[in-house]
Amino acid sequence: MLLQINQLYFSYTHDKPLFQNFNYTIEEGKTHALVGESGCGKSTLLSLIYGLIDWEKGDILLDGKPLFGPKKNLVPGEKDMKLVAQHYDLMPYSTVYDNVGKFLSNINLQAKRNTVNELLSIVGMEEFANEFPKNLSGGQQQRVAIARALSVKPKLLLLDEPFSNLDYSRKIDLRKKLFDYVKRENIALIISTHEALEIMPWLDKISILHQGKLIQHDNPENIYSSPANNYTAQLMGEVNLWTDEEKGLFGLSKNFYYPEEIQISHYGIAAEVMESRFAGGKFWNKIQCLGKELIIYTQKEVSGNLFLQFE
Repeated sequence: MLLQINQLYFSYTHDKPLFQNFNYTIEEGKTHALVGESGCGKSTLLSLIYGLIDWEKGDILLDGKPLFGPKKNLVPGEKDMKLVAQHYDLMPYSTVYDNVGKFLSNINLQAKRNTVNELLSIVGMEEFANEFPKNLSGGQQQRVAIARALSVKPKLLLLDEPFSNLDYSRKIDLRKKLFDYVKRENIALIISTHEALEIMPWLDKISILHQGKLIQHDNPENIYSSPANNYTAQLMGEVNLWTDEEKGLFGLSKNFYYPEEIQISHYGIAAEVMESRFAGGKFWNKIQCLGKELIIYTQKEVSGNLFLQFE
């Protein structure tokens, strides 16, 4: 096991611990997502792992060796991992090229040049190699920081909301290149995100955090198809939720249904279309059914009265 967290206890205030008896593991070369609402502890957990914050009790081990945090490290952080947080800590008066190559040896300048150029290509910043960070947007600075973190090929890379400042086209390109690169180089990755559904194809595990507790830790398919509770289901995207009483009224087998799990049929439960809006590759529809508003997806615009079947 590359990373092990055992019985971790951490609190910002003594009367209300954020993490209590917290356990977590990640294997070498695997990609994990930390998913949860704002304030659930995602960023704090990454800072604890990287050694920026001291914890009160428990152990954090990397490759079987205990980590100690800032109280025993003169320079915060751990040499076998890198963290890209929400502040990017770039050298403002050095070029993008020099920032990315900061940790690389100058003994073989051609090898260094090749590495920096490859990493700039991965994050889509080749044309900005000679630019200064102060002239870049937040999203561009973020990409430079990711390239710099990759330059040392850490055993573990920690990314805190890495796609939050990117436009959609850049996000798609960076996602694919980044995940392909870490997999090829056998770099373990923990990524905190609000966008689990968008990066799901590249994930080995998803960890659901709620108020500092790990409430579900499983592969993406199981998390999506069998969420532990409504909180988890809502983190997977748009979802229709039922109380136990409503579940009985509708004759359903579970308390949640994703929009694509509700189908229009020739028979079933009578419903009425309230809205039908084009949403790219599908139509987004608000449906009134037994006094409850539901969201369903269809391939064509719908209207009027219809029947619903629940898969």
